[in-house]
Amino acid sequence: MNTVLRAQGLGKKYKQRWALRNCDLDVPVGRVVGLVGPNGAGKSTLLKLASGMLTPTAGTIEVCGGRPAAGAEQLAKVGFVAQDTPVYTALSVADHLDFGRRLNPNWDDAVARDRIRRLGLDLEQKAGRLSGGQRAQLALTLGIAKRPELLILDEPVAALDPLARREFMQDLMEAVAEHELSVVLSSHLVSDVERTCDYVIVLVDSRVQVAGDIDDLVARHHRLTGPRRDPDGFPAGRHVITASHTDRQTTLLVRTDTPVHDPFWTVGPLGLEDIVLAYMTRPADAVRDTRPALEVLR
Repeated sequence: MNTVLRAQGLGKKYKQRWALRNCDLDVPVGRVVGLVGPNGAGKSTLLKLASGMLTPTAGTIEVCGGRPAAGAEQLAKVGFVAQDTPVYTALSVADHLDFGRRLNPNWDDAVARDRIRRLGLDLEQKAGRLSGGQRAQLALTLGIAKRPELLILDEPVAALDPLARREFMQDLMEAVAEHELSVVLSSHLVSDVERTCDYVIVLVDSRVQVAGDIDDLVARHHRLTGPRRDPDGFPAGRHVITASHTDRQTTLLVRTDTPVHDPFWTVGPLGLEDIVLAYMTRPADAVRDTRPALEVLR
C-alpha cells in the first residue's frame, strides 16, 4: 500500500450546498500532511469523511486500504483528534487512559503512561481542571497510544497560545518519528504547516487546488516581475497562478517544471505561505476554471 488516503471524485453535500466536491487525492504513506485553506473550504468535512464520521454524497474514499469505519479492524487503523480536543471534563486523566485501553484493541498503555509522565500530568487530575494545552496533549496521547496507521488532527492547536501550540507540535513530531505514523493535520497557520509537515494540500471553495511535496512546491513556483505584459502570451508549460499589473510592471506567480531563463523577467523565490496564499486568493473565475482543480505535484 503506497497511499494512506485515496479519494476519487469525492464530494459531500448538505441540502443544496457542496461542502466538498470533485476531490481527487493520493496521499503517500508515511508523510506528515498539512491541510490548509480558508474557513468554510471543506477541511473538516474531508477529515470527517476520512475518519468515517461522515459518508460521501459522491465519489469514493479509501483510508489505510479500506473504507473508513468499515468494521472494528478498520476503525483501529485511524486515530482522530477533533478541533475542540474533546475530553471528558468530569473524568480524570487515568479514567481517559482506562477508556482508551478498553476501546482500542491495539492500545499501548506503556506509551500512554510514559507520555503522561513526561508531560507532568497528574493521573488523578480531572480533565476539566487542565489547561487548554494540557487537554490538547491528553487528546494527542489518546490518539497516539491507539497505535493507528493514520492520525488525523483537525485544527488541534487553534485555541492554544503560541507556547502551548509550539509544544504540541514538537510533541507531535517526536511521536511521528518514534511510531512511524502517517499524519493529516488541518491548520489555518501556514507557519505551523511549514515547520511540521512535508506534504501540503490546499483546499479552496470546497475543491482541492494543489497538493504535493512541500519542497517540490517551493522549487516549482516563482515570482516573476518585468515590464507590463499580457500573461496570455506566456510560454506553454508555465502555469500562471496569479497576475497583477501596474501601468508599467507585471508581477506573476507561476508554476513551471523548467527553469525560467527569459531575460524579460526578474525571477524571485517564494515561500510556502506565498504559494498557499496565491492559491487561496485566486479570482473566483480562476477557481472555477474548466481545467481540473487538482494539480498534483510529485
